[in-house]
Amino acid sequence: MVSKRNEYPFNRVPKVAFLFMTEGPLPLLRLWDRFFKGHEGLFTVYVHAYPGYTLEVPESSFFYDRQIPSEKTKHGLISQVDAEKRLLANALLDFSNERFVLLSESCIPVFNFSTVYKYLTKSAYSFVQSYDENSFQGLGHYNSHLAPEIKLPQWRKGSRWFEIQRSLAVNIVADKKYYFFFREYCKTNCYPDEFYIPTYLNMFHGLSNANRTVTWAGWSIGGHHPATYGREDITESLIRSIRSNGTICTYNSKPSSLCFLFAMKFSPDALEPLLNLTSTVMKF
Repeated sequence: MVSKRNEYPFNRVPKVAFLFMTEGPLPLLRLWDRFFKGHEGLFTVYVHAYPGYTLEVPESSFFYDRQIPSEKTKHGLISQVDAEKRLLANALLDFSNERFVLLSESCIPVFNFSTVYKYLTKSAYSFVQSYDENSFQGLGHYNSHLAPEIKLPQWRKGSRWFEIQRSLAVNIVADKKYYFFFREYCKTNCYPDEFYIPTYLNMFHGLSNANRTVTWAGWSIGGHHPATYGREDITESLIRSIRSNGTICTYNSKPSSLCFLFAMKFSPDALEPLLNLTSTVMKF
């Protein structure tokens, strides 16, 4: 279904596909609706929820009727990758979708839509964290049965919250060979959603990857999971510190202080204080 023609038979305006992976409700939906408002035609929304769950939202919401066919997922299993591929495949059916960002129900935007849209559509690279971690959390999860197709020096880990170009999305959805090896041999003490795409990119598309995520997470407390921010944690200084946290990254091969467009993890009771900060801090 991938066209070999470079031109499109219509006036194509590139869109950003927002792919939401959730077990059920989207408690921060009102924040996202405010973020999207006024930018119709520049984005699409897709929601992968548990089978049997119906997202009940008003028809005026940008999430109305945006659920895709789904299957049950479980943390640490290949079903997480299946859901990611399912979201990408549905989004690829819209030929105007050019960029694809994976988000959870606990994610928020920290900049306005115009900033996010320009940042993503003008980027020459995808944003997928892919690194060689020389520890049990990285190399220790490698299974020798993956060789020779996937060798130990090619093994990479990274955040599952990716943002990718259309061409890369096509390749990920189309891949069966390397997906098979992850399905068969990335099970015990191995998390496919943290290794499959980072490893696949490292093997075949490393030059088109910025090798970082655009979704911020609070890891300062340590542990295996990032911090969760609730009502009492939401302040203007917190959001500003995420928007400008002293990190210097590369954007289109040049140094940049704008490195994160989204942030996680925010609990449902953070919604109201976040809504109070949209006009003053996040500018939407």
